[in-house]
Amino acid sequence: MLHAQQASHPAAKTPLEHYSTLIESGTLQQDDHQTRIIEKLQGLHDEIVKYHPPEISPLPAQRSLVSRLFSSTPAPAPSIPLDHIPKGLYLYGDVGTGKTMLMDLFYKSLPRSIKRKRRVHFHAFMIDVHKRVHAMKAKLGAGGGDPIAPVARDLANEAYVLCFDEFQVTDIADAMILRQLFEKLLNYGVVCVVTSNRHPDDLYKNGIQRSSFLPCIDLLNTRFNVTTLNSGTDYRRIPRTLSHVYYDPLTAENRLEVQKIFEAFTSDPSDPVVPNRKLEIWGRPLFVPESSSAVAKFRFEELCGKPLSAADYIEVTKTFGTIFVLDVPKLGLNQKDKARRFITFVDACYESKTKLFITSEVPIFQIFADDSGKKSEDMSDHMRNIMDDLGLSSDTVVSSAMFTGDEELFAFARCCSRLVEMGSKQWAETVGDRTHK
Repeated sequence: MLHAQQASHPAAKTPLEHYSTLIESGTLQQDDHQTRIIEKLQGLHDEIVKYHPPEISPLPAQRSLVSRLFSSTPAPAPSIPLDHIPKGLYLYGDVGTGKTMLMDLFYKSLPRSIKRKRRVHFHAFMIDVHKRVHAMKAKLGAGGGDPIAPVARDLANEAYVLCFDEFQVTDIADAMILRQLFEKLLNYGVVCVVTSNRHPDDLYKNGIQRSSFLPCIDLLNTRFNVTTLNSGTDYRRIPRTLSHVYYDPLTAENRLEVQKIFEAFTSDPSDPVVPNRKLEIWGRPLFVPESSSAVAKFRFEELCGKPLSAADYIEVTKTFGTIFVLDVPKLGLNQKDKARRFITFVDACYESKTKLFITSEVPIFQIFADDSGKKSEDMSDHMRNIMDDLGLSSDTVVSSAMFTGDEELFAFARCCSRLVEMGSKQWAETVGDRTHK
């Protein structure tokens, strides 16, 4: 029956076939480094097509809630020789080198017969994991055993091919969960493709109790093919015609122009703008000041001046395909929390392929600059390299003391790079409007 179903659908293109088509059409440029990665993805694709993941049997009937309350022993993971499980791929490199594009290309090439697969931004994945762990702890009760094992079991049942974008570890809670979660997922026969800005050895540097995370790093290095994609080409910086989506300064003329655009996007009389639309996020409300079913409008303070989390921004960008953010100020050192929230919001917009319109006090790339008076010679080599990679003016960034640690610099660099791409005509033309969910 399975073979008959497969035969009824045309075969999906392989990663190499997809990549060749994009080059022939002029959508992508030939790049030897990307070709090398595509060949690795092609090899993994071929292994997965022939791969038969182990069956994950249901929990024995006697392992009821009551029995689990009196036993800390989790149900055993299925036994499968490691050499029968395809090694995952851990792909790392600087912003703009095409990691996400290549991973998405691989994911789309997986045969339709593979139903248990998932592609997810790592930030969203960890939010989901924390929710599951919390629910499992409540279910097991005091002394009910390790919640990570059943969560890993559920995740493996849902997908044996997992693609993670933007893998990073900045939180002690994430670090402690990942140490166990990855080992259990891999033991269940799950195959992962991961993109990251960092080599595994550089993850969670200077983090609290990093020694407890080292076994996870060892796992990544031994059970993944770790490879870099630093070709020297930032594909987000290839010249494009910018679409007018960022408006500065905060003049009456700019405000009026953006209001006209908002009214054009919400002109359908069957889908009127409503005030204070309520979204439910983890059991608590978030109110959207003005929105139709697919378009939302916030002022900066409403979006970043409140203690909102990544989960809030992910839900907002999943719900609305177009978002307007008004009155973004120039941010100083005393507004670092707002700057971090804005970066998290931009990341969520990028991942959800959201159209973004912004009015700001200064050009959008200068909102993080403070007035500390620092000079170009005060900039670290690390900061200078990041800014050079992104093509940003050192005069704009050198005066900012807001971002200091490595993790903050990476986040800032990624945000700037993404704002460049999201301001392009190509972005405006390729992302689609989404209806209210």
